Amino acid sequence: MAIFRQYILPFIIVLVFLVSLVAVTARAFLPGDMAAPAPIEEPSQTKAAIPTVPTAIPTPVEAPLVTSPVVETPQQPQGQS
Repeated sequence: MAIFRQYILPFIIVLVFLVSLVAVTARAFLPGDMAAPAPIEEPSQTKAAIPTVPTAIPTPVEAPLVTSPVVETPQQPQGQS
């Protein structure tokens, strides 16, 4: 187990770091149009895509307060074990 902790796991961590470093650095050498983030399509303005808020939802002031019942545990008298 000590070999895994001292040699293998640090090697895997360094390897993942180096792979991510190469991937990020490679963006500098890509053509200008490929180095930019992916374009985001604008959402269509249809009525079906716009969610509506129901009006029958009670506000926090109108909502009833729900509490859990208090459960008391029986206690033994002090002189007994």
